Amino acid sequence: MIDFYQGDIIKLAGFKNAFLIVSKNAFIKATKVFHVCPIIENYPNGPLHIEIEGKEGTKGTVICEQVKLIDPSVRGCSRADRVSYETIMNISDAIQGIFEYD
Repeated sequence: MIDFYQGDIIKLAGFKNAFLIVSKNAFIKATKVFHVCPIIENYPNGPLHIEIEGKEGTKGTVICEQVKLIDPSVRGCSRADRVSYETIMNISDAIQGIFEYD
């Protein structure tokens, strides 16, 4: 099995768009599953829609409110690219902001 990490851009069998892994590495290591957000091309930016560019050129907008849990042992997952640490921080802050108290 491939090791997956926070910030990896992955492809899932049966889906045309890519996904960004947003779970912490400690969570992935402990549970062997991870949370992803879809990456959509040509989608308008917004507070929860963050434009990214991977180190290998993957471009799109991460839809932060669409967090899904993936078990890579039952899904066809492959690593396609990776984002910078700064991008991971921005997206993690946006997702955390959804759940903060008023």
